Amino acid sequence: MRSKSYYWLALFMCFFAISCDNTEDGSYVDPITIYEKVNGNWGLTNLKMVDEFAKTNKIEPNEENLSTFFNYEDFKINFSVDEKNRPTSYEVTGNVPPLFALKGYWELSSDFQQTNASAVKIYLYSDAQKTQKTDELRLSSVPGKSGEMEFQLVRSSEGTAFLTYVFKLNAIN
Repeated sequence: MRSKSYYWLALFMCFFAISCDNTEDGSYVDPITIYEKVNGNWGLTNLKMVDEFAKTNKIEPNEENLSTFFNYEDFKINFSVDEKNRPTSYEVTGNVPPLFALKGYWELSSDFQQTNASAVKIYLYSDAQKTQKTDELRLSSVPGKSGEMEFQLVRSSEGTAFLTYVFKLNAIN
């Protein structure tokens, strides 16, 4: 009886030893950055102007949909990156009044989404060295599987926001 127990124990140990195998999980790849998600052509689906003063003081109306005014239905923006997924240039196309510079260079405040729920910022520059900042956009909705993105252009005076433009965009294939 005892030898049978040892036999089963030995057999169990053999199966256990055989089942221990190194699993190949593939090779290391760099994590997906926001640059990869923002890269490409985007078309405007909605542009909303929010009066922050009216909103704070509960004055109605405090929002205005600008999507169908001033040819904004033609608004398209392209964010370009190089082969290493580093930002290069951006360009706005369409016959639209400029709310920010229509072409230039860009970069993000962070390559990845913030863990503290603060928005990643898109810095816009007029020069390739990125020393002359022209504007700053808040990336309020990062593109994902749905191919939708939202950013905000905030106008402020002495640190107090008084007007926000909310751009909702869809990826153009």
